[in-house]
Amino acid sequence: MINVQDISYKYKGQKALVFDGFSLQLEENRIYGLLGKNGTGKSTLLYLLSGLLKPISGSVCCDGIAAYERRPEMLREIFIVTEEFDLPAVRLSEYVKLNRPFYPRFSEEVLQRCLSDFELPADVKLNELSMGQKKKAFMSFALATQTKYLFMDEPTNGLDIPSKSQFRKVIAQNMTEERTVIISTHQVHDVEQLLDHILILDQRNVLLNASVQEISDQFTFEYRTPQEMDDTVLYAEPTLQGNAVIAKRQAGDAETQINLELLFNFKTQTK
Repeated sequence: MINVQDISYKYKGQKALVFDGFSLQLEENRIYGLLGKNGTGKSTLLYLLSGLLKPISGSVCCDGIAAYERRPEMLREIFIVTEEFDLPAVRLSEYVKLNRPFYPRFSEEVLQRCLSDFELPADVKLNELSMGQKKKAFMSFALATQTKYLFMDEPTNGLDIPSKSQFRKVIAQNMTEERTVIISTHQVHDVEQLLDHILILDQRNVLLNASVQEISDQFTFEYRTPQEMDDTVLYAEPTLQGNAVIAKRQAGDAETQINLELLFNFKTQTK
């Protein structure tokens, strides 16, 4: 379990706090979608969780260990795929040889399966890959580490449409009961089929912290004509198909597929 307790944080040289008295608890065996507008601290939160940043006050603990201490027993259970990264000018096999000893459950089988699903050769030269291919290779290594916690910041940026489908397949096939994944993204349609828990941040606050099932039990997502708008409607946006609507789910209503973009706008515009 990851526990964020009453933290404050700001970047050096900036007056505004990114977080101020912020708290959050992250349970195990979930795929979290971390959503928020630019500047709401999504990437900062991932860096704090992985110990790359230290809060000014408060605490961030991973299984009872303070994240900022970056103790080996904690770090071997965390892997973060940042939005932008550099890889050394070596072959993937050499990169794996150098880094795999740190991760006690590293799986060559998982690595090769991910590379195959991403349609990458088994031993590529990392500095000769396109940005999208580098991301696929790095994510393959990340999944092969089989860490308990996996953080991904905008993982589908730089991927073409077929690669985004491959990404969803790779994540789904390599999710285990022991693993917790947090995906920070603006590209909600790329990942919404994967997620089972939604977090929406806005200027230091948590606007939504709920499972997909809880959201489905509470709301319906549908299209309505102007004549069908009634007092069950909580939020609506005009579209070519009619009004895209979030409504209170009534007894007897069928469960509907969640529209994450509509949910995000509802929570950030009607807070």
